[in-house]
Amino acid sequence: MQLIRGLYNIRSEHQQCVATIGNFDGVHAGHRTILEALKQQAFELNAKVCVITFEPQPREYFMGDSAPPRLSSLREKLALLEDNQVDQVLCLPFNDRLRSLSADDFVVNTLVSGLNIRYLIVGDDFHYGCDRKGDFSHLEMMGDRHGFEVCDTQTVLMEQSRVSSTRIREALTQGELAEAESMLGRPFTMMGRVVKGQQLGRTLGFPTANIRACRRQLPLQGVFAVRTLVNGHRYDAVANLGVRPSVDGKKPVLEVHVLDFQGDLYDQTLRVEFIEKVRDEQKFESLETLRAAITEDIETARKMLARV
Repeated sequence: MQLIRGLYNIRSEHQQCVATIGNFDGVHAGHRTILEALKQQAFELNAKVCVITFEPQPREYFMGDSAPPRLSSLREKLALLEDNQVDQVLCLPFNDRLRSLSADDFVVNTLVSGLNIRYLIVGDDFHYGCDRKGDFSHLEMMGDRHGFEVCDTQTVLMEQSRVSSTRIREALTQGELAEAESMLGRPFTMMGRVVKGQQLGRTLGFPTANIRACRRQLPLQGVFAVRTLVNGHRYDAVANLGVRPSVDGKKPVLEVHVLDFQGDLYDQTLRVEFIEKVRDEQKFESLETLRAAITEDIETARKMLARV
């Protein structure tokens, strides 16, 4: 999969594609409905599949640290899109210039002059352009004018409610990982490179792989039964996601203790699947009480993972 950073990096081989536009945060079941329809059109037209997305996400640009937590970092999103056979991703910087573009200019600059698209699929609630004035009917009009076809996609429902990133965030916040998994179509995942930490876990007898949580806010916090892939082998694990109050931590970190594993994980990239919540993150008054709690967490996680 090719990543195209900004309009100025579009080349002739990226054009004449079929495309969709959106944040694609989490790449959930609703997103994959769009991608499947897009891939069918790409096959019929012998064209590449292109996802147009934004960095930062528009709500992060407007709301800053009060924006909803991401389900996926840019790196995670790109990996998920590649898993879904997307050929190329055009990542547009969401800045003052982009947010000031009229709906007409956005279509002409990005879809026509930029990618010269042949077909566009968007969600039924898609808006774009300055003050979100562009909508589906405007896209249809612009498609007629510039020679590309526009199609919307039906909303994906689960238990009579629309599958959305907002619903998934709510499920994660409440610790309802199974509900989030049903809407994602896979376990909620985080990925990142293992970095050196304080090595307190090793001192306690439970070495951990430390992964920086590259998000302004976390979509969930606590101790979890997880699974991770190491050198092609799948391992059960227990993870703490949060600020580690027992060691006066400040920045969010994902700490993963891989069960029954011996080896060096530094500088490896791990993808961690969250299966079930063990407990909330809490502060312990001594290293001995922390060690006892970790021991209990591991036994609880083993039992949870044995059931699934």
